[in-house]
Amino acid sequence: MNPEVELYPIAVLIDELRHDDVSLRLNAIKRLNTIALALGPQRARDELIPFLDESIDDEDEVLLTLAGELGDFVEYLGGPQYAHILLQPLENLAAVEETMVRDKAVESLNKICPLLNQSQLEQYYTPLLKRLSLGDWFTSRTSATGLYACGYSLASPATQDDMRKSFGQLCADDTPMVRRAAATHLGAFAKKVGKEHLITDIIPLFTKLSQDEQDSVRLLTVTDLVAIAEELSPEENKTYFLQPLKVMVADKSWRVRYMIADNFVKLSKAVGEDITREDLVSAFVRLLKDNEAEVRTAAAGQVPGFAELVDKETILNYILPCVKDMVTDTSQHVRAALAMQISGLAPILGKESTTEHLLPLFLQLLKDEFPDVRLNIISKLETVNNVIGIELLSQSLLPAIVELAEDKQWRVRLAIIDYIPLLATQLGVEFFDEKLGALCMSWLGDSVFSIREAATVNLRKLTEVFGVDWAKQTIIPKVLAMGTHPNYLYRMTTIFAITAMAPAVTPEVTRDYILPTVTNLVSDPIPNIRFNVAKSIEALIPVLSQNPDTKPLVDQQLKPALIKLSEDTDNDVRFFSHKALVAVQ
Repeated sequence: MNPEVELYPIAVLIDELRHDDVSLRLNAIKRLNTIALALGPQRARDELIPFLDESIDDEDEVLLTLAGELGDFVEYLGGPQYAHILLQPLENLAAVEETMVRDKAVESLNKICPLLNQSQLEQYYTPLLKRLSLGDWFTSRTSATGLYACGYSLASPATQDDMRKSFGQLCADDTPMVRRAAATHLGAFAKKVGKEHLITDIIPLFTKLSQDEQDSVRLLTVTDLVAIAEELSPEENKTYFLQPLKVMVADKSWRVRYMIADNFVKLSKAVGEDITREDLVSAFVRLLKDNEAEVRTAAAGQVPGFAELVDKETILNYILPCVKDMVTDTSQHVRAALAMQISGLAPILGKESTTEHLLPLFLQLLKDEFPDVRLNIISKLETVNNVIGIELLSQSLLPAIVELAEDKQWRVRLAIIDYIPLLATQLGVEFFDEKLGALCMSWLGDSVFSIREAATVNLRKLTEVFGVDWAKQTIIPKVLAMGTHPNYLYRMTTIFAITAMAPAVTPEVTRDYILPTVTNLVSDPIPNIRFNVAKSIEALIPVLSQNPDTKPLVDQQLKPALIKLSEDTDNDVRFFSHKALVAVQ
């Protein structure tokens, strides 16, 4: 082989890596695996990696890509026995200033570490860990915290002792960023050390971090508590974690309390049934009554999950009173979070208690002034329906929905229209036709245009839910009947409705039902109707063109109608018909 050809890939890479254009350097990095294959394992080890190691001083975007590529590079160097060669460039990347680059380098090092044998680990990985852990800059020390868990189980007992001590020093680092990183990775490290060291070494580190002066460190220890508690017995959890948990629930920083609230179900499962029932109910109640809305919002999201872990009596006596208070909470976000979750209590409480305790709360939330609260309740009604049945649900909640649908505020009516397709999915076609069908048609004649417009879109969505046959029998005849109404606004609504529904029905239905009405309205005396007919025809053309049976109708009926409209006396009618004619060409 010509040596010049052989050198070509590396020459291109070196040229592009040194190029002034960042995009070219980035492309070169993304093609590293191709170039490594061309060079072969030997030259990739001897030339490529040293070259990359020297080019660490670059734009963050390039370094980020490089850090990711190196994690999957072992096979291009000749297999795991050469994996340690990648540690050097990744060590340098793990110490740079940009956080995303460091995180990606740590991720890649964690991919490579399991491929190392014990001698590679002792000879290359452990010294790397020490160098990063003792680095002058906090950047290398923060990266080091993420590398202990991966290498621990492969290391010799003496090295493991050193690793635990070294990690302990990072937990007590002067820089809050390092302590934050240590708190982030403590849980993963805790799962690797044996139970004996967990109690003697890891729990004291957790205790120290959970009492840190910085709340940004303390809040990260919540997930550590979950990870460590999963490794201990209920008795050990009671001994070591009950007190810290109580302290965290009452922490002066709302962010720590928020983290506890957000992870409360995981914590409860980790510490075991007994502690949950004996000690955590009061803690949960405290979070549900917290003076910060963010904490109450997070706690509201945990209500059904926590309720599954305690008995029905506890729910009724302790949790439900808090839930009742939250229904009238001053924060709309708390009420919205509760509305999303409260239906999850229905399967736990059963039919009788749901009817007695939850339905009044649902009713109250359905009448909430904040739309998200109402939407969240309606979107989760299916869960309640499964417990108490559609009959009971309709008797108690449907009057409230109908009341909202006829609200004097048009924005409330508009909100209910948006919920109707969702309700239709949950209630089923028979129930819908009986209770809500007439309501949906009445909106088409509403005095507010936005309601009429939303009602036409609603009909299309209902057609998608219940199918074309249902629409053909139930909706389309009523809509078409409005096309001959003496009031032009009803005829206008007919045009809007059939245009909106056309994409949801079959071309045959469009041909047999919709097209005759459109062509009749071409001669309407009101110009507004006529130019909307032109717009409607423009929307119908692609629907009819999809099907070979209905495609001829475009030339036979729609085009002549547009030509007639293009000669209209009204400027707007002519404008929209010309626009539609251009679409037909």
